[in-house]
Amino acid sequence: MAAPRHRRRGFSRRVQYGLFAGYVIAVAGIVLGAGLLLLSRLDPRAFGTLRGLAIDAGSLVSGVGRSGVDALRGAGDTMSDYVRAGSENAALREQLAAQRRALIMAKAVAAENARLKALVRLQENLPRPLLSARLVGSTPTGQRRFATLSAGLAAGVKPGMTVRSPEGLVGRIYEGGFFASRVLLLTDGETAVPVRIVRTGNPAIATGQGDGTMEIRGLIAGGRPFRRGDLAVTSGTGGVFFPNVPVAVVVRTRGDRAIARPLADPARADFAAVYPVYQAPIADRPAPPRP
Repeated sequence: MAAPRHRRRGFSRRVQYGLFAGYVIAVAGIVLGAGLLLLSRLDPRAFGTLRGLAIDAGSLVSGVGRSGVDALRGAGDTMSDYVRAGSENAALREQLAAQRRALIMAKAVAAENARLKALVRLQENLPRPLLSARLVGSTPTGQRRFATLSAGLAAGVKPGMTVRSPEGLVGRIYEGGFFASRVLLLTDGETAVPVRIVRTGNPAIATGQGDGTMEIRGLIAGGRPFRRGDLAVTSGTGGVFFPNVPVAVVVRTRGDRAIARPLADPARADFAAVYPVYQAPIADRPAPPRP
């Protein structure tokens, strides 16, 4: 049996609308392509502007898509971070503990460096000390103030030698045993040190009060030669104590006198250096005039 010459599409409106829409889209695409081709030939600038608009529209779409991808990636990272939070927290605690130990060690090293630098400055300004020994004790109260030094006659320590710490003058050797010595502290009532006020250069005498302080009296009568905070250093007058060694700082004034507190605290100093007795150099006598 032969097929009919004109095949019918049927009576379905849906199929008919689909065919009509396809024809319309095809015709519209052909018209649009022909129009763009003519536009590119006749007006290239307008065609370039149109291409730019197309690129901008594409970038907006790409941006929205990328934002979505980034959001999904961020959600995945958040979930993985939450899973690893326990192990990372433990590692951070261990790292923090190690850094704290390192910080404590660094502070200890810094304090030791500061102490050694102070000792270096001490040795730069003074002659070589006889020895350094440990201060094993001191009298906290009482009129007499002594400290015990773990070095005696066997090490060459003799009465009259000066003792000082990195902070300043401690006192002088009062008496010595074979392996230990007694140091007469600056705050003892029998201590008298010739000093000089750094601010003014005026000479003075610092004597112990037996109560942990020293009294400074100026050798120049009149006026108010002292101020709170003035630093007193040894003048070297009369020998025994080397000059320019820090002694005490003024804490209050009373007319032409001042109350000062020694800079060196034998209760806190672990070691002290022993120096020989200072002898002031003898000035050369002027040459007699020639006849």
